[in-house]
Amino acid sequence: MQIKPIKTEADYELALKRLEEIFDAKPETMEGDELEILGSLIESYEEEHFPIDNPDQTA
Repeated sequence: MQIKPIKTEADYELALKRLEEIFDAKPETMEGDELEILGSLIESYEEEHFPIDNPDQTA
């Protein structure tokens, strides 16, 4: 397991590819832990780089 911050688009693409590879990992295993950490890193990167605006509820 080699976890590192996702700082670039290339890092992001590699992280998504790895996430796909280990998607069915069982909890409480090394790959399960990697999946959990990688998911959090991807989520953080996406929130910063691909923000979703809340819909305007006054319209």
